[in-house]
Amino acid sequence: MVQWEISDGEVDYDTALEKMDNHVGKMISGEAGEKIWLLEHPPLYTAGTSADKKDLVEPNRFPIFETKRGGQYTYHGPSQRVVYVMLDLNKRGKDIKKFVKNLEAWIIHTLAEFNVVGQSRSGRVGIWVERPDKPRSNGGLLKEEKIAAIGVRLRKWITLHGLSINVDPDLSHFQGIVPCGIKEHGVTSLVDLGLPVSMTDLDNALRKSFSKVF
Repeated sequence: MVQWEISDGEVDYDTALEKMDNHVGKMISGEAGEKIWLLEHPPLYTAGTSADKKDLVEPNRFPIFETKRGGQYTYHGPSQRVVYVMLDLNKRGKDIKKFVKNLEAWIIHTLAEFNVVGQSRSGRVGIWVERPDKPRSNGGLLKEEKIAAIGVRLRKWITLHGLSINVDPDLSHFQGIVPCGIKEHGVTSLVDLGLPVSMTDLDNALRKSFSKVF
């Protein structure tokens, strides 16, 4: 059985990392089981192992945390659901690529609960939505915007970090970085798409969709 925890209010990033690390340590020693932790952070930027300093546009805007997860620069903040995924791939198959694909599928199933078509893109980690309501590119392509980010790490085949989905964050806060190093595509949220979705609505959809993938 996977344990689910939902934290009220904003959790400091260092506090969250310490708690996640401690739980994974207990999983490795056999003292704890798998866990999904749903939370929100105060406004901050995180730098993954592939972060490029030139993508940090406004270094003094919010606190910046170096992290050992994969990926580049990411924003976390209020009204964005952060999902820390602590699963044991020793039991679920030692395949990190499959695990990331499963995270993508989980997000896509979750968004489908709100009739949002989320899509993965080769070479672009995360989940994207097409915006036919916005002007097309110079090449006539539909505009695409990112609605969910993914960044993971493994320790003895136990997963850390996970994903984030934008419910109704202040989208201007993403302007202090080049999100995930991608300049040509924007960022959106469920509310920005015109959907009055609450954090509780999203949490319920996440729980419902989890079993479809994992």
